[in-house]
Amino acid sequence: TYLIGFAGLGSALLLGAAFAFQAMGYAPCAMCLWQRWPHVVAIAFGAVGLILPLNTVILAGAASALTSAGLGVFHTGVERDLWEGPATCASGSTEGLTPEQLLEQIMTAPIVRCDEVAWQMLGLSMASWNALASLALAVLWLTAMRRQ
Repeated sequence: TYLIGFAGLGSALLLGAAFAFQAMGYAPCAMCLWQRWPHVVAIAFGAVGLILPLNTVILAGAASALTSAGLGVFHTGVERDLWEGPATCASGSTEGLTPEQLLEQIMTAPIVRCDEVAWQMLGLSMASWNALASLALAVLWLTAMRRQ
């Protein structure tokens, strides 16, 4: 059960790091916020798993970590222009817009764009690091299940 605790703690640390970056002035984009919710769920499953280390609880924790990893990979692809992100994450094309439509687009544009890297280390963005760490946590969850 100690692996379950480590997995839940890992999600808590990742979530804490996200809040620390936010406190340092790195405002999260919409996709950054999406990546946080599966960690909240994984923390809850970690707490439950310490009391009831059932395979279904452990699988749910692993699924939560994999969900955040998947969102991180998707976000990384948006940042690197491999594919488009949701319309709510970037400003749209300005071609053919009237001045009124252009002003409306400017006024409703997200403050923080999902397709721009706000911070990176070793060439990887926060979304990329979250994806890697979340994959590692999923492996930890699955290792905990295997040891049951």
